[in-house]
Amino acid sequence: MSGSVRPARPAARDERQLLLFSGRAHPALAERIAAELGTTPVPTTARDFANGEIYVRFEESVRGADCFVVQSHTAPINTWIMEQLIMIDALKRASARSVTVVAPFYGYSRQDKKHKGREPISAKLLADLLAAAGADRVMAIDLHTDQIVGFFDGPVDHLFALPTLADHIAGLGHRERLTVVSPDAGRVRVADRWCDRLGAPLAIVHKKRDKDVAHQVSVHEVVGDVAGRVCVLVDDMVDTAGTICAAADALYANGAEDVIVAATHGILSGPAVDRLKNSRVSRFVFTDTLPTAAATDLDKVEVLSVAPLIAHAIREIFENGSVTSLLDEL
Repeated sequence: MSGSVRPARPAARDERQLLLFSGRAHPALAERIAAELGTTPVPTTARDFANGEIYVRFEESVRGADCFVVQSHTAPINTWIMEQLIMIDALKRASARSVTVVAPFYGYSRQDKKHKGREPISAKLLADLLAAAGADRVMAIDLHTDQIVGFFDGPVDHLFALPTLADHIAGLGHRERLTVVSPDAGRVRVADRWCDRLGAPLAIVHKKRDKDVAHQVSVHEVVGDVAGRVCVLVDDMVDTAGTICAAADALYANGAEDVIVAATHGILSGPAVDRLKNSRVSRFVFTDTLPTAAATDLDKVEVLSVAPLIAHAIREIFENGSVTSLLDEL
């Protein structure tokens, strides 16, 4: 019949299909990832019942598809983790071929070991919950510690934002006067990688945290020469910004000319935005693993996208390529 539209031919049974799904926590990042992949997120209905229960339904068939579920664990973190678990369950029950969890920021990562008796290891619990829901694979960026990878029985793709952040810092100039600074002893290994990439010396801020009072940090001394230098404080996350701002104050007290903060995850809880605004730090550079709308109005805050990195990893997984090749730049 003239003017009729022929229905699309269904995909052959042996033709693999990549489908991207987004939770409600950070849809802007999922849209950027989809754009890099040349696709769009699968239309999804998600809503909350009056008592807070979450309902999810996908508006397209997922049978036999390789599914990637993007959800950053931002505030309210427990809500979005539960939504991701429900999405995974829905996909498994709809006969998805595989389900890969894409958690750019992996929640509870700071609870990766027991500091005292009768404490949980919540990062391991979350790994167990994802597996129980039906996740076949997990992808995350800059886990708080490498040991979290061992909490999963299946494959984990641990990606790093270092090349994205470091190359941006290098482009700002001052290469010959840069000093990479670790805000504590636990970040020294990561800071060493920064030093190798930027060809810069290393300094360390020695701090002592009150184990009985949350978010209380007293900085003691700076190890390394920072006088007259442009210091790049590197960390995996900035939460309330107390640690990083105290470290910056210590660097200025030891003669630093300028301080730049580079961190993958801008959690920015509670007083963080005010601390950033009032800090002497000239520039804060984050990635978009988490929504940072509260701080983007500050001139000193820059946000870089990790969408190309995640899209590249998704493509490698789907095409049975090598995600390890992404680590060759480190």
